[in-house]
Amino acid sequence: MRQLVARIVALLLVAGVVLLGGALPANAATSAPTSTPTSTATSGPTGTATSTPTGTPTATPPKGSAVGPASGRTWFGPDLDWGSDAPDGYEGRLGATPSMYGVEIAYPLDGGAQEQFLRSTRAAAAQGAVLVVSLVPDQSLESLTTADARHANTLFERAHRQYDTQVLVRFAPQMNGTWVRWGQQPTQFVQAFRTLARHVHAGKSDARMVWSPSYGAGYPFGSSAGRLADLSATDTEKLDTNGDGQITAADDPYEPYWPGASSVDWVGLSMFFFGKGKATEAAGRDVPLTRNEVPASDEVAQRFAERWGYDQQQSRSFTDRFAVDRDRPLLLDTGALYDRSLSGVATELAVKQAWWRQVIAEVRTTPEIRGVTFVEAERREPEAGNRVVDWRFTDASRTAASFRSDLEGADRFVFGPVTDRVTAQQGAVATNQQLDTGGDQMAWIVWLSAGLALVFVVSGLVGRLVPSWRYPDDGKPGRDLRLDLFRGFIILAVVITHIEVAGPYSYLTLHAVGAITGAEMFVFLSGMVLGMVYPLGIARFGEWASAIGAWKRARKQYLVTLAVILIVFALSFVPLLDTDAITTFTDRGTGLGGMQAEGRVYDLYPNAMQLLAYPPPWYAIRQFLLLEMGPWPFNIMGLFVVLSLFIPVFMWVIRRGYWWALLVVSWALYVFQAVNPDFKPLNSQFDAVFPLLTWQVVFTHGLVLGYYRRQITRALTGRLGKVLIGVLICGYAAFLVYVWAGDRFDFTPVPFPASMYQDLYNTAYQRVDLQWGRLVDIAFFAIVSYAILTVFWKPVNAVIGWLWIPLGQASLYVFVWQVFFALVIASLPLDYGNVWIGTAVHTALILLSWYMIRRKFLFSVIPR
Repeated sequence: MRQLVARIVALLLVAGVVLLGGALPANAATSAPTSTPTSTATSGPTGTATSTPTGTPTATPPKGSAVGPASGRTWFGPDLDWGSDAPDGYEGRLGATPSMYGVEIAYPLDGGAQEQFLRSTRAAAAQGAVLVVSLVPDQSLESLTTADARHANTLFERAHRQYDTQVLVRFAPQMNGTWVRWGQQPTQFVQAFRTLARHVHAGKSDARMVWSPSYGAGYPFGSSAGRLADLSATDTEKLDTNGDGQITAADDPYEPYWPGASSVDWVGLSMFFFGKGKATEAAGRDVPLTRNEVPASDEVAQRFAERWGYDQQQSRSFTDRFAVDRDRPLLLDTGALYDRSLSGVATELAVKQAWWRQVIAEVRTTPEIRGVTFVEAERREPEAGNRVVDWRFTDASRTAASFRSDLEGADRFVFGPVTDRVTAQQGAVATNQQLDTGGDQMAWIVWLSAGLALVFVVSGLVGRLVPSWRYPDDGKPGRDLRLDLFRGFIILAVVITHIEVAGPYSYLTLHAVGAITGAEMFVFLSGMVLGMVYPLGIARFGEWASAIGAWKRARKQYLVTLAVILIVFALSFVPLLDTDAITTFTDRGTGLGGMQAEGRVYDLYPNAMQLLAYPPPWYAIRQFLLLEMGPWPFNIMGLFVVLSLFIPVFMWVIRRGYWWALLVVSWALYVFQAVNPDFKPLNSQFDAVFPLLTWQVVFTHGLVLGYYRRQITRALTGRLGKVLIGVLICGYAAFLVYVWAGDRFDFTPVPFPASMYQDLYNTAYQRVDLQWGRLVDIAFFAIVSYAILTVFWKPVNAVIGWLWIPLGQASLYVFVWQVFFALVIASLPLDYGNVWIGTAVHTALILLSWYMIRRKFLFSVIPR
């Protein structure tokens, strides 16, 4: 028992230090920390977490994506033009989710190519799709190095580790053609392919190497793209497969480029319909495309039989030689073009439908075809006189519907997802990371509550003995500096938590804080302040003018939110700025996904690149306007925007005395969300972490309390009110200490079950759901803090009021700027684990925020 008393005394002292030192609410803001490693790296975001539940977390789907489709099944998907299109757009047009996406990326992978690869990987992972990466050399094959291959494999491993997605690496496709810079160089191609394959196979990416030549009719294609020139003697010998001293159509169009069975996991074949009609002209660029024609009824079958377009027939088909004989799955890359500038008897649907139906028929009869990518782009084609032609199967709704119907009717193609889905919505949820699991987080809640209760009791005595310290409340309406000071602390906790560097500030805001985070207190106090000041506007300008003013403020908040999203996106193109620190989120394994989600990187800016397309697609505009993208430190702003729209309505109800009806509706929505946790009225980023129907209950109660603040204060400071509040405050703290003691000293805390303490966090203190314990803690914390600030006002104000009050009065302004503070600090080469550096950084940013407020920097633009 002596040990228990000593522990209580020590923890009460800690609680007192925390209270007076400014670390009351924890995790102050909106989301999880960046992926920058620091001494607080396992801690959770402000306003997004407090501690790891002791029960079983909601797990992500089990890892382990397939390296190929099930027997008798075939993956399919588009080869997209990623500059103007994206998986979300394709999925919407097709009306279904494909199982595969193709992307073309320059090799070696420089900074731009690396970013393109990661962006396309995230987009494919969002639909649980396989990614076919066509690596196209942008320099000579002989200049490609082992380091290039090693770097590529590192990226593949990173993608697999983060998303558990499946990557098929189609290196230097159509290498037997003359239209690509790496074409018809068998020696250098085989060497480069083997080098890359060696690193991929030795790595842990689970990627598969795809060898994919072009269909051989017309080989060696000299007449269509200029004669072969400058071949080395070695290459000439390899290409002259029949040994007649010449490279002609009689030579094998495939075998010289074969890298060997140990390097190849899949074989591939590029096979396209260029609309030329005649089999003997199908591959020739010098044959003009004059009109749109439907392909011959047996063209695809004849191509797979290696009979279409050849001057000299091949003895065996590509499929038999490389898929069947070598026991390799086959990946077909195909498509049919349509030239809208030409006339013709065939419509676009007729041309393309005839082609894809032949492909589908071949897939059904050729079990070796395990994947098909369809070109989905508009581009200039030499075969069409360098005019822009349309390869897309989903551009027109009628064509897309017919394509989807035929795919479904084939009963062969696999629709997605086929791997773990890693969506932007999951990313928003993931920002709800939990605190360090190394300690008993429930104990922090218990002892902070006990400490605050003790200080609350002491404050009553101090109030009698030193009345001169009290807050000089003369009863006049206006700003309450106690609330401003408290809000100042909360916004400081936001800045500290989002700037992930080590130091005492971080420890206080991330650990010694109990169940309270800045998010709920920020929302609660915002409602309370609005409830206090809104009636002043009505008295001065009238109800309608005040409502218009409130809606204008909501509009300004919304426009500022959009501006911040766009500015951060624009900054992603600035060298040396690590915008990924706030535009992506790396799971620490301390979220609801558990340890199996550790290392997964979520893209919080889905389809942002599509905003640069002209015109930008609607799905990207919609995601932008509905706040479905944005930096994680800013996501709670969307909640304020939505709540601000309802302020005039809420206040209209409150002013007419129907506050009780508002609270009844508020609680009904809260209960509805608790019973239906998957219901989302909005798909905005904030709703995953701050569910609107749940978090509105804190805001509406703040409005009511703010409006009736004087009456409530008088009631609670009366004799009966003081007794009632004292009993509730001390009773709540005693309850927590009692159940803690039962667990600590191994007795049953009758009438509660023995497991009460162990179950309490999971059943009462989950932050996202604002469970009953957290709601009680909000009330407990608000009352105790208000009482303490009232009694100790003058010493507290003298010590810290000069800083906290201005920050509290411009808390929204500081909240906007902290996004850019987080970005800048994450981009600096700092020792984030150094306590002295971390303390200096936090101190400098706090003082910078204060100075900017004093100078009213951009006050006319940024809401306060």
